[in-house]
Amino acid sequence: MPVTRSLVVWLAGRIGLDAYATMAERLAWEVSEPGGRPPTLLLYEPESAITIGRAGSRTDVGLDDDDLRSRQLAIRFVGRGGGAILHGPGQVGIALFATLADLGLDRHDVGGYLDRLESALEGAVRQVRCGAARDSKASGIFGRTGLLAAIGVAIRRGVVWHGGFLNVERSQLPAHRVWTAPLAAMPAMRTMSSIEADVQRRVRLQDVRSALVHHMVDAFGFPQPHIQSGLPVAISQARPPEPVSRVG
Repeated sequence: MPVTRSLVVWLAGRIGLDAYATMAERLAWEVSEPGGRPPTLLLYEPESAITIGRAGSRTDVGLDDDDLRSRQLAIRFVGRGGGAILHGPGQVGIALFATLADLGLDRHDVGGYLDRLESALEGAVRQVRCGAARDSKASGIFGRTGLLAAIGVAIRRGVVWHGGFLNVERSQLPAHRVWTAPLAAMPAMRTMSSIEADVQRRVRLQDVRSALVHHMVDAFGFPQPHIQSGLPVAISQARPPEPVSRVG
Protein backbone atom coordinates (compact mmCIF):
# COMPACT_ATOMS: atom_id res chain seq x y z
CA MET A 1 0.00 0.00 0.00
CA PRO A 2 1.70 3.26 -1.10
CA VAL A 3 2.22 6.14 1.33
CA THR A 4 0.32 9.25 0.26
CA ARG A 5 0.67 11.61 3.23
CA SER A 6 3.87 13.57 3.77
CA LEU A 7 5.93 13.32 6.91
CA VAL A 8 6.21 16.39 9.14
CA VAL A 9 9.55 16.50 10.96
CA TRP A 10 10.05 18.56 14.10
CA LEU A 11 13.61 19.30 15.22
CA ALA A 12 13.34 20.03 18.92
CA GLY A 13 15.82 20.69 21.68
CA ARG A 14 15.85 19.14 25.14
CA ILE A 15 12.50 17.89 26.46
CA GLY A 16 11.77 16.81 30.02
CA LEU A 17 10.19 13.44 30.81
CA ASP A 18 6.85 14.84 31.94
CA ALA A 19 6.63 17.30 29.05
CA TYR A 20 7.39 14.57 26.55
CA ALA A 21 4.82 12.16 28.05
CA THR A 22 2.10 14.81 27.91
CA MET A 23 2.99 15.80 24.35
CA ALA A 24 3.16 12.17 23.19
CA GLU A 25 -0.39 11.53 24.41
CA ARG A 26 -1.62 14.54 22.48
CA LEU A 27 0.20 13.61 19.27
CA ALA A 28 -0.99 9.99 19.40
CA TRP A 29 -4.55 11.18 19.80
CA GLU A 30 -4.31 13.75 16.98
CA VAL A 31 -2.87 11.33 14.40
CA SER A 32 -5.59 8.79 15.25
CA GLU A 33 -8.41 11.17 14.31
CA PRO A 34 -9.91 10.76 10.78
CA GLY A 35 -8.18 13.35 8.63
CA GLY A 36 -6.13 14.40 11.65
CA ARG A 37 -2.49 15.24 12.06
CA PRO A 38 -0.23 13.73 9.36
CA PRO A 39 2.62 11.36 10.30
CA THR A 40 4.87 13.30 12.68
CA LEU A 41 8.52 12.63 13.46
CA LEU A 42 9.99 14.30 16.53
CA LEU A 43 13.78 14.38 16.95
CA TYR A 44 14.72 15.66 20.40
CA GLU A 45 17.21 15.43 23.26
CA PRO A 46 15.80 13.62 26.33
CA GLU A 47 16.67 14.97 29.76
CA SER A 48 19.07 12.93 31.88
CA ALA A 49 17.10 10.07 33.46
CA ILE A 50 16.52 6.32 33.25
CA THR A 51 13.30 5.01 31.75
CA ILE A 52 12.21 1.40 31.94
CA GLY A 53 9.86 -0.10 29.35
CA ARG A 54 7.69 -3.19 29.56
CA ALA A 55 10.57 -5.58 28.83
CA GLY A 56 12.76 -4.21 31.65
CA SER A 57 12.82 -4.04 35.43
CA ARG A 58 14.56 -2.22 38.28
CA THR A 59 17.12 -5.05 38.40
CA ASP A 60 18.42 -3.86 35.01
CA VAL A 61 19.78 -0.74 36.71
CA GLY A 62 22.99 -1.38 38.65
CA LEU A 63 22.75 1.87 40.63
CA ASP A 64 21.35 2.06 44.14
CA ASP A 65 19.21 4.94 45.37
CA ASP A 66 22.23 6.85 46.73
CA ASP A 67 23.99 6.58 43.34
CA LEU A 68 20.90 7.83 41.57
CA ARG A 69 20.51 10.80 43.93
CA SER A 70 24.17 11.78 43.65
CA ARG A 71 23.93 11.73 39.86
CA GLN A 72 20.49 13.40 39.87
CA LEU A 73 18.99 10.56 37.84
CA ALA A 74 15.32 9.73 38.19
CA ILE A 75 13.90 6.33 37.25
CA ARG A 76 10.58 6.27 35.43
CA PHE A 77 8.54 3.26 34.29
CA VAL A 78 7.01 4.14 30.92
CA GLY A 79 4.44 2.65 28.54
CA ARG A 80 6.72 1.69 25.69
CA GLY A 81 8.38 -1.53 24.64
CA GLY A 82 12.04 -2.23 25.31
CA GLY A 83 14.00 -2.30 28.50
CA ALA A 84 15.94 0.11 30.71
CA ILE A 85 17.48 3.05 28.85
CA LEU A 86 19.84 5.70 30.20
CA HIS A 87 19.18 9.13 28.71
CA GLY A 88 21.54 12.05 28.71
CA PRO A 89 23.51 14.59 26.65
CA GLY A 90 24.51 13.44 23.18
CA GLN A 91 21.50 11.18 22.72
CA VAL A 92 18.83 11.69 20.04
CA GLY A 93 15.28 10.63 20.78
CA ILE A 94 13.41 9.44 17.68
CA ALA A 95 9.63 9.49 18.12
CA LEU A 96 7.29 8.70 15.22
CA PHE A 97 3.55 9.25 15.59
CA ALA A 98 1.38 7.83 12.80
CA THR A 99 -1.27 5.29 11.96
CA LEU A 100 0.02 2.08 10.45
CA ALA A 101 -2.20 2.80 7.45
CA ASP A 102 -0.44 6.15 6.89
CA LEU A 103 2.84 4.22 6.93
CA GLY A 104 1.59 1.98 4.12
CA LEU A 105 1.17 -0.99 6.47
CA ASP A 106 -1.66 -3.25 7.49
CA ARG A 107 -3.31 -2.29 10.79
CA HIS A 108 -1.76 -5.31 12.51
CA ASP A 109 1.66 -5.32 10.80
CA VAL A 110 3.75 -4.49 13.86
CA GLY A 111 6.66 -6.57 12.56
CA GLY A 112 6.75 -4.62 9.31
CA TYR A 113 6.84 -1.34 11.20
CA LEU A 114 9.68 -2.44 13.49
CA ASP A 115 11.70 -3.77 10.53
CA ARG A 116 11.44 -0.44 8.69
CA LEU A 117 12.23 1.56 11.81
CA GLU A 118 15.37 -0.47 12.51
CA SER A 119 16.36 -0.24 8.86
CA ALA A 120 16.14 3.55 9.04
CA LEU A 121 18.26 3.73 12.19
CA GLU A 122 20.84 1.34 10.74
CA GLY A 123 21.07 3.41 7.57
CA ALA A 124 21.49 6.65 9.52
CA VAL A 125 24.35 5.21 11.59
CA ARG A 126 26.08 3.93 8.47
CA GLN A 127 25.67 7.33 6.77
CA VAL A 128 27.92 8.95 9.39
CA ARG A 129 30.57 6.30 8.63
CA CYS A 130 29.98 4.05 11.60
CA GLY A 131 29.53 0.31 11.35
CA ALA A 132 26.04 -0.84 12.28
CA ALA A 133 24.31 -4.19 12.48
CA ARG A 134 21.10 -5.77 13.71
CA ASP A 135 20.91 -8.85 15.93
CA SER A 136 18.24 -11.51 15.47
CA LYS A 137 18.21 -12.10 19.25
CA ALA A 138 17.64 -8.50 20.30
CA SER A 139 16.12 -5.32 18.89
CA GLY A 140 18.26 -2.27 18.22
CA ILE A 141 21.36 -1.28 16.29
CA PHE A 142 24.73 -2.58 17.47
CA GLY A 143 28.25 -1.31 16.87
CA ARG A 144 31.70 -2.60 17.85
CA THR A 145 31.46 -1.25 21.40
CA GLY A 146 27.85 -2.02 22.28
CA LEU A 147 24.28 -1.03 21.58
CA LEU A 148 24.10 2.25 19.66
CA ALA A 149 20.35 2.59 19.21
CA ALA A 150 17.65 1.14 21.46
CA ILE A 151 14.10 0.54 20.28
CA GLY A 152 11.08 1.33 22.44
CA VAL A 153 7.72 1.67 20.69
CA ALA A 154 4.06 1.63 21.66
CA ILE A 155 1.06 0.80 19.50
CA ARG A 156 -2.51 1.68 20.40
CA ARG A 157 -5.48 1.00 18.14
CA GLY A 158 -3.34 1.00 15.00
CA VAL A 159 -1.35 4.10 16.01
CA VAL A 160 2.41 3.94 16.55
CA TRP A 161 4.23 6.27 18.90
CA HIS A 162 7.61 6.63 20.58
CA GLY A 163 10.40 4.92 18.58
CA GLY A 164 13.99 4.76 19.72
CA PHE A 165 17.09 6.41 21.17
CA LEU A 166 20.43 6.78 19.42
CA ASN A 167 23.62 7.60 21.33
CA VAL A 168 25.84 9.89 19.30
CA GLU A 169 28.29 11.54 21.69
CA ARG A 170 30.28 9.98 24.51
CA SER A 171 28.60 10.38 27.87
CA GLN A 172 29.94 10.87 31.38
CA LEU A 173 26.92 8.99 32.75
CA PRO A 174 27.35 5.34 33.90
CA ALA A 175 25.98 3.61 30.80
CA HIS A 176 27.85 0.40 31.73
CA ARG A 177 25.56 0.02 34.75
CA VAL A 178 22.26 0.08 32.85
CA TRP A 179 21.49 -3.14 30.97
CA THR A 180 19.31 -2.28 27.99
CA ALA A 181 19.45 -5.31 25.69
CA PRO A 182 17.91 -8.60 26.91
CA LEU A 183 19.90 -11.52 28.29
CA ALA A 184 19.76 -13.19 24.88
CA ALA A 185 22.20 -10.61 23.54
CA MET A 186 25.95 -11.01 23.99
CA PRO A 187 26.94 -9.81 27.51
CA ALA A 188 29.29 -7.13 26.16
CA MET A 189 26.47 -5.77 23.98
CA ARG A 190 23.80 -5.42 26.67
CA THR A 191 24.73 -1.84 27.61
CA MET A 192 24.59 1.23 25.39
CA SER A 193 27.68 2.76 23.84
CA SER A 194 27.83 5.61 21.31
CA ILE A 195 28.75 6.33 17.71
CA GLU A 196 31.73 8.42 18.87
CA ALA A 197 33.05 5.53 20.97
CA ASP A 198 32.83 3.28 17.93
CA VAL A 199 34.54 5.57 15.43
CA GLN A 200 36.93 7.35 17.84
CA ARG A 201 36.22 10.80 16.45
CA ARG A 202 33.77 13.65 16.90
CA VAL A 203 30.37 13.25 15.25
CA ARG A 204 28.02 16.20 14.89
CA LEU A 205 24.47 15.82 16.18
CA GLN A 206 23.12 17.80 13.24
CA ASP A 207 24.68 15.32 10.79
CA VAL A 208 23.01 12.44 12.60
CA ARG A 209 19.64 14.22 12.65
CA SER A 210 19.88 14.86 8.91
CA ALA A 211 20.74 11.22 8.31
CA LEU A 212 17.79 10.09 10.45
CA VAL A 213 15.35 12.24 8.48
CA HIS A 214 16.69 10.95 5.16
CA HIS A 215 16.50 7.29 6.14
CA MET A 216 13.11 7.53 7.87
CA VAL A 217 11.69 9.03 4.68
CA ASP A 218 13.36 6.36 2.59
CA ALA A 219 12.40 3.41 4.80
CA PHE A 220 8.69 4.26 4.81
CA GLY A 221 8.50 5.69 1.28
CA PHE A 222 7.28 9.15 2.30
CA PRO A 223 7.01 12.01 -0.20
CA GLN A 224 9.20 15.07 0.40
CA PRO A 225 9.04 15.82 4.15
CA HIS A 226 8.15 19.13 5.78
CA ILE A 227 10.84 20.10 8.30
CA GLN A 228 10.21 22.54 11.14
CA SER A 229 11.96 23.63 14.33
CA GLY A 230 10.44 23.64 17.78
CA LEU A 231 7.66 21.56 19.29
CA PRO A 232 4.62 20.22 17.40
CA VAL A 233 2.33 20.80 20.39
CA ALA A 234 2.37 23.49 23.05
CA ILE A 235 2.66 21.59 26.31
CA SER A 236 -0.14 23.58 27.97
CA GLN A 237 -2.56 22.43 25.23
CA ALA A 238 -1.88 18.73 25.61
CA ARG A 239 -4.49 16.30 26.87
CA PRO A 240 -3.84 14.68 30.25
CA PRO A 241 -2.53 11.10 30.00
CA GLU A 242 -5.18 8.40 29.96
CA PRO A 243 -4.77 4.82 31.19
CA VAL A 244 -4.42 2.58 28.14
CA SER A 245 -3.07 -0.85 27.31
CA ARG A 246 -0.15 -0.88 24.91
CA VAL A 247 1.56 -3.54 22.86
CA GLY A 248 4.62 -3.54 20.63
